Amino acid sequence: MKTLVIGHEDVKRLLPMADCIDVMNDLFRALARGDVVLPLRQIVPQPDRRGVFGAMPAYLGNPRTIGGKFITVFNGNRDTPYESHQGAVLLFECDNGRLLAVVDATTVTNIRTAAASGAATRALARKDAHVLGILGSGTQASMHLAAMRAVCGITRVRVWSRNAEHARRFVESEGNGGQQVEVSSSAEEAVSGADIICTTTAATSPILKGEWISAGAHINAIGASVPGYRELDSRAMVMSKLYTDRRESLFSEADDFLIPLKEGAIKEDHLKGEVGEVIAGKVAGRSSNAEITLFKSLGLAVEDLAAAHHVYTKALENRVGNWVEFSGGRETRSE
Repeated sequence: MKTLVIGHEDVKRLLPMADCIDVMNDLFRALARGDVVLPLRQIVPQPDRRGVFGAMPAYLGNPRTIGGKFITVFNGNRDTPYESHQGAVLLFECDNGRLLAVVDATTVTNIRTAAASGAATRALARKDAHVLGILGSGTQASMHLAAMRAVCGITRVRVWSRNAEHARRFVESEGNGGQQVEVSSSAEEAVSGADIICTTTAATSPILKGEWISAGAHINAIGASVPGYRELDSRAMVMSKLYTDRRESLFSEADDFLIPLKEGAIKEDHLKGEVGEVIAGKVAGRSSNAEITLFKSLGLAVEDLAAAHHVYTKALENRVGNWVEFSGGRETRSE
């Protein structure tokens, strides 16, 4: 039995941001229909807390596929040759259980995480949003800039990082998209007056305060996707009209939400709905230009499956990737 292995360069070529945003939009609709089976991810930390291993299984009804992402997360890799997220997405078909493809999870994760925010921004942000504030300067900062450029008429970008040199490098590498891209000296300066705010850090305590957020802003909070990490203070959560990718994940893994909930600053009904329900017309989204909307992203295995299936389909069409012989077929034995 042969399995297609699809590496980093092929994934980048076959999964452009605009296409992936459309894939995530369709995936969120599938979530709203209940057309998925999605257990919570399993996280195995190393005893020294240097890194974790994550197993994220899922079933997706359309396109019909089953599998999962298996990945390590080492947030200390910033100044090494390695990405923080490394692993593989395993894609199986649902009739006989054949392993169809092994897809580079680093690239899938990088693109689909920002693409999910792109789909949420298209559903929730003001139509005239054009000033973007980014907190963080790593891979997801770059990916989110690409996603916001794909869905909004961005004219100005302000970037803040806890490491000023990293922010400077970000501006040098990303300041060629026709917009004004500049370094901010503080997180407050980066988000002040911003129409869209993306938090893309590995912060364990809040870096975005509610008092800095302007009326009408839309926030994509994506860095704190597991317990122990937090990017927003309680006031920011209280001020915002909250949407997420999946309720169960929010109530199990999101300290941005769970801490103000425990404090009594918000109640469970502070969550207005899943972004897929907004896209499907089941839940109301933004109702005025003054509202602050918040997409709290946790990252879902079905997002990886949907993106990997798109890559696999395009790889077959373009005849790219490498075929590897795996066991799985019955061996014929002579008597």
